[in-house]
Amino acid sequence: MASILGIGNALTDILAVLPDDKFLKEFHLPKGSMQHVDMETGDKIWKILKPMGVQLVAGGSAANAITGTAIFGMDSGFIGKVGDDDLGHLFKSDQEQHGIKSMLLKGVNSSGRAMVFITAPNAERTFAVYLGAALELVPEDLKPEYFEGYDYFHIEGYLVQNQATIRRAVELAKAAGCIISLDMASYNVVESNYAFLHDIVDNYVDIVFANETEATAFTGKEPREALDDIAACCKIAVVKVGKDGSMVKSGDDYHFIEAWPAKPIDATGAGDTYAAGFLYAHSLGMPLKVCGEVGSIIAAKVVEVVGTKIDIPRWKAAKKEIRELIAANTPETCLD
Repeated sequence: MASILGIGNALTDILAVLPDDKFLKEFHLPKGSMQHVDMETGDKIWKILKPMGVQLVAGGSAANAITGTAIFGMDSGFIGKVGDDDLGHLFKSDQEQHGIKSMLLKGVNSSGRAMVFITAPNAERTFAVYLGAALELVPEDLKPEYFEGYDYFHIEGYLVQNQATIRRAVELAKAAGCIISLDMASYNVVESNYAFLHDIVDNYVDIVFANETEATAFTGKEPREALDDIAACCKIAVVKVGKDGSMVKSGDDYHFIEAWPAKPIDATGAGDTYAAGFLYAHSLGMPLKVCGEVGSIIAAKVVEVVGTKIDIPRWKAAKKEIRELIAANTPETCLD
């Protein structure tokens, strides 16, 4: 089976259920917002939350995708940076449990974390993100041997804020013969790194994953026309349109993929797991339409749970559905 290496911000999701908005107001966190916080604030919030019995889950966009490919059975690796602390050890342990080959470098600051506060009465989610050591990843950290032996290299767009590191990464991945995929992450990331992203996509990236707002930010066009423009820059373009599904295109090969049936309660991680399913199917040589359908199947499972981790029953159901889909296209192929 093919192998994949990911690079991204190594973050731990900290999930806390709060009885009211008092805590949010204390730290000036508007309800329902996503705010970046500095080290002092991040450490202060974590110190208060730690004894509250919060839920800790290793996360980060690329890490979520790589966890998915590992569960599918791909030889999976991840490059990131953590602090020498409990959260850094938890992140490494989580990856090891999934069989991921972690190249987790040690930073000076404490480990990055995405603190998620769920408040009454409507279970609204408010985020305070401290990137910490994840921000310390520099070009000099990346060695050619890290990339050797991998067939795919997956980048999360949130890391593009560190342009020199991303350029070094894609240069090494290209030299190693990897198929390079990029998840654009966020429309504001695209807007603030517009010229750089166009250069990277034109010269290095083979597969682009974007949602409709990211695609529009990248091209200035509506999603369907944006898909055409992105596909003209790389080998495969994927534009996700939320509950309506996704569109995929390679050359003149175009398909609209309907969203797989689901009972959604939380869309967090849907794009990451879609990428994992798509890349897994692509590594098996599946047709473009099937790659999109496999991504849709697994994304439908993660939106039915709170957070980014799919439970075992849903994983079993997804694997069964994917196995049947793949068997219908290549009967000799089975899912591990």
